[in-house]
Amino acid sequence: MEPRLTGINEREALLYLGYRGGELPTGIRTDLDRCRDTILKTARPRAVWREFPLNPDGSLAGTAFRPEGNDVKELLRQCHHVILFGATLGAEVETLLRRAQVQNMADAVMLDCCASAAIENVCDNLCADLQEELEGYLTDRFSPGYGDLPFSQQPDFCRVLDLHRRIGVSLSPGGLMIPQKSVTALMGRSDLPQTMRFRGCAVCSRFETCELRKRGDACGQAE
Repeated sequence: MEPRLTGINEREALLYLGYRGGELPTGIRTDLDRCRDTILKTARPRAVWREFPLNPDGSLAGTAFRPEGNDVKELLRQCHHVILFGATLGAEVETLLRRAQVQNMADAVMLDCCASAAIENVCDNLCADLQEELEGYLTDRFSPGYGDLPFSQQPDFCRVLDLHRRIGVSLSPGGLMIPQKSVTALMGRSDLPQTMRFRGCAVCSRFETCELRKRGDACGQAE
C-alpha cells in the first residue's frame, strides 16, 4: 500500500497559521499558494503499518507493548485487532524547512503550516485505504500525546514498527520524531461500526463565517 499525498487542506494550513477569519490579504494568499505548491513538489511520503490481535490485558499479541491510558482503552473497547502505523513526508521536507528557517522566517512558518496539513492528508488517505482493504470497521486514529496516551510511549511505536529501518524516521533524545513532519498512531478494528470523533473546524462548511471560530472557540460539531 503506497502512501498518498493528494492535496493540502488550505483551511487546516490557515488554522495552523492562527487565521481567525476575514478576507486574506493578497500577499498572504500568494505566499500560501506558493508554499503549498513547494511542499507538494518536495514531499516524498513514506508509511508503514502493522496489525496485531488485541489481548485481553490490552497488550498487542506478539509484542511487549501495551498502550496505556483510559482513552485508548475506551477507543478499543469493541475491537479485536489494533493497527499501528507511522507516516512521514520525508527528509526532503525536513531539509526544506531547516533551510527556510535560516533564509526566510516568514516562509519557514508558512511552509511548516502547509507541511503539517500535508502529513494530515497522508494519514487521512492511509486510514481510508486501510478501511477499504481490511474487513470490519476502524476507529479513529490515536497518537502518543493525545488524551491520556503518554507521549513517553512514542519509542514503543517506533520500535514495534521498526520506523528507522523501514521509513527513515528516528527519535531525538527528547522523543521528537525526525523528520519532524512524521506521525505515529494506532487504530482499532471491530466488527461493529465505530463512532468517529469531531474532526475540527477545517472540515466544517461554516469555516469562513463561524463567529465562534473567529473568537478562538469551537462548537464541537462539524457539518
